[in-house]
Amino acid sequence: MHQHTESINTPNIPAPRFSQSQNVARTMSSREIADLVEARHNDVITTIERLFAKGLLRSDRKTRREATGGRPIDVYDLTERDTHLVVAGYSDEHRARVIDRWQELEGQVAQPQQLSTIEILQIAMESEKARLMLTAQVEQQATKIHSLENLFKEGMTHTQFCKGLNGVNVMQVGKYLEARSWLYNESKSGLRHRVGSYARDKYMTEHQVEVTPHGKDPFISYTPVLLKKGATRLYDLYLASELPMKKTWDGLFTHEKAMRGAA
Repeated sequence: MHQHTESINTPNIPAPRFSQSQNVARTMSSREIADLVEARHNDVITTIERLFAKGLLRSDRKTRREATGGRPIDVYDLTERDTHLVVAGYSDEHRARVIDRWQELEGQVAQPQQLSTIEILQIAMESEKARLMLTAQVEQQATKIHSLENLFKEGMTHTQFCKGLNGVNVMQVGKYLEARSWLYNESKSGLRHRVGSYARDKYMTEHQVEVTPHGKDPFISYTPVLLKKGATRLYDLYLASELPMKKTWDGLFTHEKAMRGAA
């Protein structure tokens, strides 16, 4: 598989970064409008509220608190359309200031920012980290598939499968699967496992054999066996340290025993 990697040998070439506000409606605060038209902020607020009362403004009517160096004040944030309505009664020079300010704001949005060398290197490092993590995940998945191919054979019981997993306490797996509703014991006096409805045809199935004891009536013997999906789930539980393990387990998740057996 061809993997494309970006070169970071020429970090002095600036890359464009656009402001996230490109996709967000720009607004101008009532305080900035007051500064541009050289008016008292309270007078601008009065005009805004009058236009809101007439239903002429489309901006959000909610105010927010803005620090002024002294006591915080309540300001409105207006869209470009609404600011032109608010300053309609002011002089040509004042309206021109508002228009020029809007053009300046739009120019800031359209103008790409230049990335510094440090920022370029950080982006490259994050990209490489993400690539390595993806590669590790792919390799881990490939290892898992290879392990299952060596471990799982059609018709295997859960006991046979778990014998190939290093450290698993095979004698306790049956009780563990009972607790997870994969199996249930249909015998009141001994141990005769059947596949539970939760796991039937999903993780496990049953092999049926008619047994005819000498001098007795024949009966059906059921043997729970793993399906491929059940083996995969058991293997995931093994890697997550969920299966019952022997006290002497060395802490290694291996399946060398199964591979030697297959060889």
